[in-house]
Amino acid sequence: MKINFPITLTAADSRKRTISGTIVTWGERGNTSAGATVFEKGSIDFSKPVKLLLEHDRTRPIGKLMDITADDAGIEATFKIAGTIAGDDSLLEAAEGLRDGFSVGVMVDDWKNKDGVMSISAAKLIEVSLVTDPAIDSARVADVAATETPTENSEATAEDTTTQEDKVSDITSDAPIATEAVEAAKSEPVAVVAAQSVAYTKPRSPIINKATYLEHSVRAALGNDESRQYVMAADTTSNNSGLIPTPQSAEVINGISNADRGSIDAISRGVLPASGMTFEIPKITTAPTVAEEAEAATIDSTDMASSFVTVNVKKFAGGQTFSVELLDRSSPAFFDELVRQMEFAYAKETDKFVANGIISSGLIATTAQDNTAAGLLAYAAQAAQLVYSNSLGFARNIVVSPEQWGNIMGYNDSGRPIYNASNPQNAGGAVGPQSLRGNVAGLDLYVSRSLSALTYTTGDGSMFVINPESYTWYESPRLQLRSDITATGQVSVAYYGYGALATKIANGSVHFNKN
Repeated sequence: MKINFPITLTAADSRKRTISGTIVTWGERGNTSAGATVFEKGSIDFSKPVKLLLEHDRTRPIGKLMDITADDAGIEATFKIAGTIAGDDSLLEAAEGLRDGFSVGVMVDDWKNKDGVMSISAAKLIEVSLVTDPAIDSARVADVAATETPTENSEATAEDTTTQEDKVSDITSDAPIATEAVEAAKSEPVAVVAAQSVAYTKPRSPIINKATYLEHSVRAALGNDESRQYVMAADTTSNNSGLIPTPQSAEVINGISNADRGSIDAISRGVLPASGMTFEIPKITTAPTVAEEAEAATIDSTDMASSFVTVNVKKFAGGQTFSVELLDRSSPAFFDELVRQMEFAYAKETDKFVANGIISSGLIATTAQDNTAAGLLAYAAQAAQLVYSNSLGFARNIVVSPEQWGNIMGYNDSGRPIYNASNPQNAGGAVGPQSLRGNVAGLDLYVSRSLSALTYTTGDGSMFVINPESYTWYESPRLQLRSDITATGQVSVAYYGYGALATKIANGSVHFNKN
């Protein structure tokens, strides 16, 4: 669960290469995939060290946790930023206020539903990310000290000056400082002020030999920054390139799964009740009436009546069994990547479940249309009318298969694009190849692979127009169950969660009827 909360990034210091701030505030509401969420005081276990990532991307770590403390207000943390290009960019972005928010990733162990808000009482901290936009706009950088040398014209005061010894003690190998700056620090006190970050240059690429490369490899493994830079910049194009084994990137290529859930994104969301495999939602079945009455005539009345919509909770689960040797002796990123891939599989299955529920319970357009630009507009107009007539709510979204997405981008008016030109005179919306979101005939467009998986490609059911309030997806946090199989020395991991699709008004969606 990735949770954006109102935090304050208090300092980004490029000399010490640290970023500090509040990563969680107790009792503050944040937004998650499960809706409004708060952390109760002391609800997060941060006993294990975590990494600082960029935008929750596990393949882009930029630092590691140095210090973390909790108090009555929340959790404060300080991260050491790596001496990489991404780390340098992160320090600069934080100093300039470009990427100045924190977002935490947690594994939820216990929670309750309090008036529609998920209140978490127990969770484990998995990672922290530096993000561009925190959930609440006030979560911005409060103080940035990202400079290596003081400004020449700054005036020193009693509070912001340092002695020769203090200044020289700040000079470390983490951030090289020019010799002139060191000599200036020895001669007179200088003001420590915030200024622009300095530029960093890549170390020269040394010509290596077997002995020096081996020496620096060992020293780098023991934590020596100079040797680490030597190994990173080693010239592998020389005659001695065979001394270096073929490196393996931490990046994982995946062209078969992702976390897109177009059908779920197109409907309303809710927090799943904390217990039970079914729950009920009251629904008005007979509304009271008002009529024009003659003077002194008896007033006719119609009593309001209601019933309950029963919603069934479903479990979605997947498992993996692997050897303990693979877990213990492989890359530390193995288990993180395994969980990430299982989350992708979870997203695919839940979206297919929702898409099937919407199509099977909705209406089919009463008039068949050709699969053309004119047919699309005629279908959207009729579907919008049917949705409003049956649900008394407006159709706001249209969900299409990837195949129909391609068709819509290709619709043209005598060669002039209708949906994917930058500013066409004949625009009917905006649909482009670089985004699964767009606009068609005034409806927000969502692309869902689930329609293809359910055999709805370009024929009947390959699109549906929907009032998002007619359907609600209720979902629990994702859970893990891990057990060791002692007989074979294997590890079994289950990844699962609970979800429920509430069909509040069955005729609140209308799917395509191809001519």
